[in-house]
Amino acid sequence: MSDAKNLGDQWGSTDRVSSTVAGAPCVAPGMPACIDGVLCDGLTAAMPVYDDGLLRGDGAFEYLRCYAGRPFMLLEHLDRLEHSCRVLRLPFPRSVLENEIAELLAWGITPGYQGVTDLRIVLTRGGRRMIFLEPACWWGPTEVALVTDSPRVILAGAKSLSYAGNMLARRVAEERGSQDALLVTPDGRVTEAQQAAFFWTTPQGELCTPPLTEGILDSITRRVVLKRLSVCERVCRKEDVFTAVEAFLAGTPREIQPVKRIENYSFDGVPGEVTRRAIAAFRQEVQEQLKFKTPFRWPDSRES
Repeated sequence: MSDAKNLGDQWGSTDRVSSTVAGAPCVAPGMPACIDGVLCDGLTAAMPVYDDGLLRGDGAFEYLRCYAGRPFMLLEHLDRLEHSCRVLRLPFPRSVLENEIAELLAWGITPGYQGVTDLRIVLTRGGRRMIFLEPACWWGPTEVALVTDSPRVILAGAKSLSYAGNMLARRVAEERGSQDALLVTPDGRVTEAQQAAFFWTTPQGELCTPPLTEGILDSITRRVVLKRLSVCERVCRKEDVFTAVEAFLAGTPREIQPVKRIENYSFDGVPGEVTRRAIAAFRQEVQEQLKFKTPFRWPDSRES
């Protein structure tokens, strides 16, 4: 596994690149899926048009990453999905989901595949269970715009299907020449990105992140960073990001993603030393939790 010192070489562009390591991960046709317990091609699967999950975004979802066919922190992701369902008053068929995830992974991923695959779980108000595999993408350093947002406290901490606001925030950022949005409350508190947790380092070298009491999602990747590095949870004001030495986003599809610019404020030497340590710490957690006998090689890694 690459050490923290050498991890910077892999970040060459801001494009997302799909993983093609070790050939195609899927042996099933199209997009391997399990819809209400039936293994199928997710590209041709159907659902009733009257399902409120489709009509009103009334449902919950979860998104996790599989390394060499092994789901990372599955228990934690299912716990968070259960919390989302509790907030939304949705039934949560945990044992059914556990069995269907195992069946889908066994059916949809080539034995011996050593790459990375993402897995999405969707539960709708109409009672549909959808689990499907997606190609993993690798994200280079991002540029971020500050977008004002008024959080809805009633949905705080829940991963609901009502993601239009998050997607709009990203489009607003793209219209302003950035790839991602950093959400800011009307009174100037920075909370999170539209789909990721936010970390920054102070001029004194302290790694910080907004606390969960700010109404942000309890990010699984954020938990890993807090577990393995010394992090101060504190409220972030807009002025804090413009004195930061480093910044990065943390989330399942991004893992640890360096930030190279916030508005017109650019960072030098991206990724910085603290960000490199976060990347290495996250990858070490994957290595240890999934108990790989040999170091797992990330598709974006280079020989050191």
